[in-house]
Amino acid sequence: MNTVVLPRTSTTAIVSLIFGVLTWFALPFIGAVIAVICGHAARSEIRYSGGRVDGGGIAMAGLLLGWSHLILIFGGILLLFSLPFGLMGGLHWLMQFLHNLPECTNSAGWSA
Repeated sequence: MNTVVLPRTSTTAIVSLIFGVLTWFALPFIGAVIAVICGHAARSEIRYSGGRVDGGGIAMAGLLLGWSHLILIFGGILLLFSLPFGLMGGLHWLMQFLHNLPECTNSAGWSA
């Protein structure tokens, strides 16, 4: 008699998905890190299980949720630190423009 062994769902993949969802509502940074680590561990476990472990889609969903949140966090931090320098450069250009404005108007034959 042949028995069919159904693949079990990876617990690590489920943990990855749970923390991937939690990262958007309750655990902003640490949840994303846990989701990414568990997602990669689950995909490795599934790959080397020889078909005995399932849950690749669940692991991928946890990975996508975790990585997308981390990208948004680091993008926001980059924007937060680069915005003042961009504003200072823009203000410097504006001050130079306003400083040179009288020369431009007089050389064009305009009177102030």
